[in-house]
Amino acid sequence: MAAMGQARPVRLRFPAASQHDFLRIGRLPQEYDPAADNTKQHTHAIRFSHGGNSMISKQRGAFATLCALAITAVWAAPANAQTAEVKEKPRMYTYVSNWTIPRVHWADMEKQSGANAKIFDKAIASGGLVGYGDDVNLVHQADGDTHDTFWSSMSMAGILNVLDDLHRTGASTASVLNNATKHSDLLFVSRFYNWKSGTMKGAYTHGGSYKLKPDAPDDAVATLAKGFIVPLLEKLLADGTIQAYEIDVEAIHTEAPGTFWVFWIAPAAEGVDKVTAALGESLKAQPLVGPALDSMVDSVPHRDYLARTDATYK
Repeated sequence: MAAMGQARPVRLRFPAASQHDFLRIGRLPQEYDPAADNTKQHTHAIRFSHGGNSMISKQRGAFATLCALAITAVWAAPANAQTAEVKEKPRMYTYVSNWTIPRVHWADMEKQSGANAKIFDKAIASGGLVGYGDDVNLVHQADGDTHDTFWSSMSMAGILNVLDDLHRTGASTASVLNNATKHSDLLFVSRFYNWKSGTMKGAYTHGGSYKLKPDAPDDAVATLAKGFIVPLLEKLLADGTIQAYEIDVEAIHTEAPGTFWVFWIAPAAEGVDKVTAALGESLKAQPLVGPALDSMVDSVPHRDYLARTDATYK
């Protein structure tokens, strides 16, 4: 999928000021595992002690928990009636390599992507990878990333073996990359994802980064995914509006814990409008979802990402 520099990652993102914008877009220390998360390091913010305000903190935490239950209850009937129960999937890892390339070298970057595809296609054929792609950022910022390359695997070994191949063949030291003014990497892990097999050219990736509030429930990401995000995106995947999606947390933390990302890829520009419309309709039809989201997600650090994408999924 795409990359978001610091606010966003390298692989499988709406305005952020209100609950209605929550999905408007579109990865070892200890890994995120909601079923046995005793470390609470990956999908929720670190708890803070406020001394004399501890009672207030507990009350806020209780409210967030009630809101989380509200999300589950709100979606329980429709989900049971129309879709299969949302369950966590095996871990999928995504490596994203972000680059800031001067405009004069953008054509060279496209050529390098074509050369890299030979390595990725070989890994797809052998079962080492389940997907890969390249993104070109559409909404530029000063000193922001312009390009990224991503690849996804069901194992860390699959990710690292491809990284080794890129180094061994010289792809990671290609001349166009030596012209980069900025570079960063992200390594995600996801338990909620899906895609349709095939190759996309000139698709659109939307990504969004979200920060949980300190008093959000320990299983907030899983609750949001199961109760709201996945049912919505699965419906859009089924009708062809999007081609792939994933909900990520960092597998290797380069940022503070408590941040998660939502990425989706639409094969055509019209899909971006359709996702926005579907989000608005879902929030309108389920009025308890908005307050529940607001109770767990801090809108201030939220950032979006929009890119043109070429991608292949097994």
